Amino acid sequence: MAVKSLVLITGAGGVGRTVLEKLRARDVPVRVMVRRDDDRAAQLRALGAEVVLGDLTRPETVAAALKGATSMYFAMPVSPDHLLAATVVASVAREYGKLDALIDMSQMTVSQMTATSTAESHQQRLHWLAEQVLNWSALPVVHIRPTSFLDNPLFTTLPAQTIRQNGTIELPFGAGRTSPIAVDDVARAVATVLRNPAPHVGRVYELTGPRTLDMTEMADAFSKALGRPVSYVDIPLETWRAEVLSTIGLPPHIEEHIVTMCRLHRQNRYDRASHDVEALTGAPAQTIEEFVAARKNFYVG
Repeated sequence: MAVKSLVLITGAGGVGRTVLEKLRARDVPVRVMVRRDDDRAAQLRALGAEVVLGDLTRPETVAAALKGATSMYFAMPVSPDHLLAATVVASVAREYGKLDALIDMSQMTVSQMTATSTAESHQQRLHWLAEQVLNWSALPVVHIRPTSFLDNPLFTTLPAQTIRQNGTIELPFGAGRTSPIAVDDVARAVATVLRNPAPHVGRVYELTGPRTLDMTEMADAFSKALGRPVSYVDIPLETWRAEVLSTIGLPPHIEEHIVTMCRLHRQNRYDRASHDVEALTGAPAQTIEEFVAARKNFYVG
């Protein structure tokens, strides 16, 4: 039976904010932990959340944020502190929390990793280790493992630029297949679990788009959605890194993670599809064509 006990959300970015909106639409009380009381915090309050200041690497602030919460959504942006944060959350929740469920935002790549695999990024390794820590904690954990997000700049900002310029999507994915998923679909799944967590404790959910496509098929989906020809141009990874990625000025940890994601795409490691979104929510994940069509003006101006 669904309950309306207090949910703590950390990482109120794309997924977390959308989870908040979906929970508040059903009158579920939500507390959001943020690092700064800024405009974003004000927007979260406007959505109906209680906002508290805290830092996932500082145990005393995590303990304060957990007070009174019966479930928690643990997520944070790509960060070298991910494992530290997961360890802090696990230890504090064991000692001070009374959680019925801890929902962990992980990554699909973890499903293919082992204790000694080395092909993945440092960030992906941190997610694998974080899952081990949370499992060892004996807390009521649910792991959510989404594949690449459709909302990621790889599938939004960058294609929008080249589609407007010359009708192409230019990425270093080779002939690899992929099944990216929309943030909204991940949030639907997470919100479903948070509203009634008991049946899901101990489970792992792999969230993907409805089917896998190679990049030529993805370009075809863009063409149909936008009503104009779009083709895929494969760019050598190191060329793309030097001419595109390095110009953005990302921190080394994030840049290395993105480069590894691209390399794994080329190696067909993202050729994965599940129906967990539909099984959890009763509605399938969006297709690429549906996602792009809903954002037509963004892609073509």
